[in-house]
Amino acid sequence: MSTVKLARRVTDIKISPSTAAAQKARDLKAEGRDIVDLTVGEPDFDTPDSIKTVAIDAIRAGDTKYTPVNGTIALRKAIQHDYSSRLGIDCALDAICVGGGAKQILFLALTATVEAGDEVIIPAPYWVSYPDMVIANGGTPVIVPCGEEARFKLSPAALEAAITSATRWVVLNSPSNPTGVAYTADELKALGEVLKRHPQIFVLCDEIYDRICYADFPVCSIVSAVPKLAGRALVVNGVSKSYAMTGWRIGYASGPKVLIDAINKLQSQSSSCPSSISQAAAALTGDQSSVEATVEVYRERCEHIWKRLNAIDGLSCVKPDGAFYLYPNCSGMIGKTTPEGKTIGNDLDFVIYLLESAGVASIHGAAYGMEPHFRISTATSMKILNDGCDRIEVACKALH
Repeated sequence: MSTVKLARRVTDIKISPSTAAAQKARDLKAEGRDIVDLTVGEPDFDTPDSIKTVAIDAIRAGDTKYTPVNGTIALRKAIQHDYSSRLGIDCALDAICVGGGAKQILFLALTATVEAGDEVIIPAPYWVSYPDMVIANGGTPVIVPCGEEARFKLSPAALEAAITSATRWVVLNSPSNPTGVAYTADELKALGEVLKRHPQIFVLCDEIYDRICYADFPVCSIVSAVPKLAGRALVVNGVSKSYAMTGWRIGYASGPKVLIDAINKLQSQSSSCPSSISQAAAALTGDQSSVEATVEVYRERCEHIWKRLNAIDGLSCVKPDGAFYLYPNCSGMIGKTTPEGKTIGNDLDFVIYLLESAGVASIHGAAYGMEPHFRISTATSMKILNDGCDRIEVACKALH
């Protein structure tokens, strides 16, 4: 039997830890275990009926063919209007691309620009896929730790210190997965001052959660805060999180035309174009009440669970500004012993302990580049979240 020889771009990367954790929870549930799953970063709300109706109408109208590689004119006009009216970013229609989810666009942007020897600055904690996307495209991820004292955000000094002649990109994710923290306009301006001194560096702005923001300051993109960076930034977004459309796979971005053209070229040779039906249903225009309603629910959940976690002896948690995650610090549990006599040596040991002893599935902080923490998702009902907190509290009290 012949053996398939895999390319290094595959063997050098790992399966997404969040995907693996979610699958582990599903497997345990299938075995009959009582599991509170707090791993999945996916809205628990259904896609609004108004969006479903548009999709059904598109099917009935025969809107089921290939579209332009960079998306339909109608959707790109909606994206153009959204960026202009909501973020103050003006972009031409040919400087917008549409792909099969924001994740695809992020990957293709790196494929289009990163080669061996190129460096990409990634503030930690980070979304689990950033480093592996860089590695898969031959680049080197440069991880910059941004601890709780900085509210998990990249400072100008830390950015400056990480820059070398090989730096190609810096990644900014706001609001963040896994911490939920967001950058203010002043913080982005300060980072922009550093980037002005290094014109070879582009900014990869992952703003997939920017509609799910409940901070006491307005949402802002670095392009809004520092317009001079417009020619060096790719502003990426999508409908998955805000509109509960994860399975519809529509992401989009605005940036320099030469980069947008390169992303479109790569997409033309890989997936051709996004789904025509999903593009027709993308809900950037019209009634936004469904988004406003779900954001309020996320706010209530976050506030409640943040208070509950901080009330547990040995845990502490920075309050998020948006998204639907909490990233508690579990340093108070490290070194303690379980009732079975096992020592908790790190945050992976802690989340395994929560899973095995309490039936709570979460993701360890090392997967996001910073220990000792763990991530839980609040994209589930308050009943499940309270059940999870009850179990975590009991499990923590059992350690000694």
